[in-house]
Amino acid sequence: MGTDSSDAIRQITHISSVAFNEDESSVVIIDQTKLPNETAYLTLHTAEEMYDAIFHLRVRGAPAIGICAAYCMYCLARQIEAKDYAAFLDAFRQHKAHLNASRPTAVNLSWALNRMERTVLDHADKGLPEILDLLNAEAKNIREEDAAMCKAISENGLTLVKAGDGILTHCNAGPLATSRYGTALGPIFLGMERGIQFKVFADETRPLLQGARLTSYELSKAGVDVTLICDNMASIVMKNGWIQACFVGCDRIAANGDAANKIGTSGVAILAKHYGVPFYVMGPTSTFDLTCMTGEDIEIELRAPEEIREMHYAVPMALPEVKCYNPAFDVTDHSLITAIVTEKGICRPPYSDSIAALFN
Repeated sequence: MGTDSSDAIRQITHISSVAFNEDESSVVIIDQTKLPNETAYLTLHTAEEMYDAIFHLRVRGAPAIGICAAYCMYCLARQIEAKDYAAFLDAFRQHKAHLNASRPTAVNLSWALNRMERTVLDHADKGLPEILDLLNAEAKNIREEDAAMCKAISENGLTLVKAGDGILTHCNAGPLATSRYGTALGPIFLGMERGIQFKVFADETRPLLQGARLTSYELSKAGVDVTLICDNMASIVMKNGWIQACFVGCDRIAANGDAANKIGTSGVAILAKHYGVPFYVMGPTSTFDLTCMTGEDIEIELRAPEEIREMHYAVPMALPEVKCYNPAFDVTDHSLITAIVTEKGICRPPYSDSIAALFN
């Protein structure tokens, strides 16, 4: 593989969608709502700006949301004016609750916030300046751990496909949604680095078009052979024999293996089952929520009707009085999932056993 190609892959896989500003007093993100036509950066100073960035999908992707939340909590902690630990903890928890309300389905948000709170609780005997230093270190640890997890997931996922395979993916689970490589896209990028070529079909992923705006952007920039399709074209490309595996990310995985991901994922899984195509869910262990026994316990975020009627259109595509149902996620039943790929290994059915073993 030539130097130019290698450089292109590295630029995409090492893209920094979440970072601190120079003095680490605020959080800088790539505004993913502007891609692919504009690469714009937002600096988040206030709690409202941080909430808005997560709620309005300016930062998105379960791992990236967790990293962003950790960075935001450190910056907000620096702003707390408290004379003692009790007052600091109270203000910290208010900020945590506010951020946690921004997106209910992706478990990495609450997971990262809980880790930051645990840092405060575990060091109640320390002075506030030292606690701030520990929060800074914990936020950076969350990012570094995610990068290592993505690399390990990529390695494990790469064992499931071979050179020349057609891979269908839904939504976006690449570097923009994580810290490095991605989850569902990670094996593709890692394979490219090693000279292994794939043919990727990216679902458009309505209504917010993350597959079109972000996945095809990442893959195309890296030199991957990518074809963009509308969501309702997944069936025909499978029927044509062009797909040898489906790779999708996840926002929350229940104890029985049911997996929540971007709306439309469960439909892809049903089609894959019909056509005998392996369907793989990829995510770090931080995305598992063992307090959810099944997918029925996962809260599904409902979003504004305008995302269906108006967003991405020059003029509205439906009358204003038309009712809209706009869930952001659906849950893929574990019976439709061939395997769940994590940084610790690959879980296979029965998932209640393999997931429990993963955490033991």
